[in-house]
Amino acid sequence: MKRFNLLFSQGDRQKSENHRSNSAMMLALMSLSAGVLLTSCQGGDSAAGDGLKLGVLSPTTGDLSSIGQNWPAAVQLAVDTINECGGVNEAQVSLIAEDDQTDPSAGSSAMTKLAEVDRVAGVVGSFASSVSGAAVDIAVRNKVMMVSPGSTSPVFTERAQNGEFDGYWARTAPPDTYQSQALAALAQKQGFKNISTVAINNDYGVGFEQQFIDAFTKTGGNIVGKPVRYDPKAATLDSEAKSAFDSKPDAVAAVLYAETGSVLLKSAFEQGLSDGVTILLTDGVYSDDFIEQVGKTADGKSIIAGALGTVPGADGKALKQFTSLWNEKTGKELTAYVPHNWDAAILMMLAAEASDANTGDGIKSQILQVANAPGTEVTDACQAMELVRNGEEINFQGASGNVDIDENGDVVGSYDVWQVAEDGTLSVIDKVNPVSGN
Repeated sequence: MKRFNLLFSQGDRQKSENHRSNSAMMLALMSLSAGVLLTSCQGGDSAAGDGLKLGVLSPTTGDLSSIGQNWPAAVQLAVDTINECGGVNEAQVSLIAEDDQTDPSAGSSAMTKLAEVDRVAGVVGSFASSVSGAAVDIAVRNKVMMVSPGSTSPVFTERAQNGEFDGYWARTAPPDTYQSQALAALAQKQGFKNISTVAINNDYGVGFEQQFIDAFTKTGGNIVGKPVRYDPKAATLDSEAKSAFDSKPDAVAAVLYAETGSVLLKSAFEQGLSDGVTILLTDGVYSDDFIEQVGKTADGKSIIAGALGTVPGADGKALKQFTSLWNEKTGKELTAYVPHNWDAAILMMLAAEASDANTGDGIKSQILQVANAPGTEVTDACQAMELVRNGEEINFQGASGNVDIDENGDVVGSYDVWQVAEDGTLSVIDKVNPVSGN
């Protein structure tokens, strides 16, 4: 009996020791799992092996929705293309799309979700400079790379020069420093001497207006009246329309967004102010929807027939190839800034591959390297990715342009001149160089 009790006691001790050992092992495994889970949840610092996660922030509703509708499709096409040829860092890329509603507050909320909840490494967006201006601080704070395909305010260059972005900002559309010169060159080419201005009161409108006035007056032009700025949330824009057109200028340089800008121009027409005055427009209203919103005269002609405008052109070496792919995969018209969205997404994926890291830091560290010389010039996205996988230097040539991004995140581009026909259709009739004015 004593021997049985002794054996039982020894067995219990052994079981107890085994239990403690198993418990310690389980705690260690749980601790390790928690550590892995915690690491994998940090989007800007994703664990190695996690697939690259990107976001797109675009105005699919609101004042710029007429231009922003196709943007998510362009970024998705870029992601699908790269996934079909092997993905990034041996894993598939995922994409999360958010609508910024052309509103800085909504854009900030959407960027916060992308950066802090979805934990993306990079974001393509946005269009409205006011939205990007609010969202970029959230991106920088969370170490998320942000590449805008359309925010053109010169304010971003100034902020980059002041070191506010720490390299987490770039754009594939040139700043309005250049487009304002292009519009001034167009005005000069048309022989306009006296011009008034009206602009939406935000970073984009005011920045463009100031740059245009400076460029136009340097060529000998005269600005008549005081610059007019309108509140996009105003109930009516009758007084702003009257102030812009009342001084009988040769032309009105109108820096607008589509939804609210159409209200202003329709008001000018209804007040009988726009007869004989050419309207000079910019990229913010380059869409068929805008022309329809402005409306037609009693005899069926566009209210703003004859209006001229500028828009960043797409003249990259990859444009023909991309246009063919876009038509094949989407069946949609290639609208403004779609090539710029494609280029922004492709550049971020190439940079992540080049850095061997699916993080914002990784993208930031290599995006200038894959976009600029030296390196093999390459237009095909999959060929570019293969070269990068093999450790080769590349100089990606985009669909929008050569996408040579400088230290401030800026590119230089060419500009298309577009015109509104009597039937309301839009057509590109010329190109203008912002540097030479030709």
